[in-house]
Amino acid sequence: MSGSKKIQYPFWYGGASSMAACLVTHPLDLAKVRLQTASKPGQSLISMIYQIITKEGFFKIYSGLTASLLRQATYSTTRFGIYEFLKEEYIEYSHNPKPATGILLPISMISGALGGLVGNPSDVVNIRMQNDSTLPKEQRRNYKNAFDGIYKIIKTENVSSLFRGLYPNLVRGVLMTASQVVTYDIAKTLLVDKVHLDPSKKSTHFSASLLAGLVATTVCSPTDVVKTRIMNAKVSNENAFTILKDAIKTEGIGFMFRGWLPSFIRLGPHTIVTFLVLEQLRKYKLGM
Repeated sequence: MSGSKKIQYPFWYGGASSMAACLVTHPLDLAKVRLQTASKPGQSLISMIYQIITKEGFFKIYSGLTASLLRQATYSTTRFGIYEFLKEEYIEYSHNPKPATGILLPISMISGALGGLVGNPSDVVNIRMQNDSTLPKEQRRNYKNAFDGIYKIIKTENVSSLFRGLYPNLVRGVLMTASQVVTYDIAKTLLVDKVHLDPSKKSTHFSASLLAGLVATTVCSPTDVVKTRIMNAKVSNENAFTILKDAIKTEGIGFMFRGWLPSFIRLGPHTIVTFLVLEQLRKYKLGM
């Protein structure tokens, strides 16, 4: 039993799981970004996806896919990897196989902040690529892929532009990891201990990840909206407080939860697929 606790799963499991989920949910993420940056609220997720397909072509629902994959490869690999590493270190140090929420939360906050920092450049490119075709032709950036986008930002702007929106992204990384990963761990433990579900069954993983997706969407919605607008802004000196103040003034406080349903429709399946794939990687010990 003690040997099973000391299994060190590869650092990249979380990133690989998130990349797999990204392939499934990218069109939903694209529609969510378009809704968050729209000048007029009111459009639904389905109508946005339909509009993209009819006006721009079917494959445009995968605009910015390379940037999304790069973002998960950087952001999610970092936050999941560091979270699992720190959690396992604590378990080994304390000999407590089920750390309390008070331990998991600070671990997740550190992991999420570092993930937000590492993933910020690819996130800037991701937001821009997804929203590019909505801009007038003369304002479009026309990045060929994620790496082309990073190169052009450094060449035509400066390196600091890759870290535009860093503060809300760090906040979002902290909130996302704390709400998503910690909620999953807690929900899974409760389902196993209190409801007596089988910890190895996919139904248990599905139920825990569904709860994690609901909590994460609600907690992260305000920072996600502000972050999206900052990264897509044409004026580089616009900060989070300016955008927040202007948006509340013109659109009301409800703007902070604009796109909650599409966010959940995207983040719910993304969270579910991520943890289902992660559990299968652990089960079959791929790459170990």
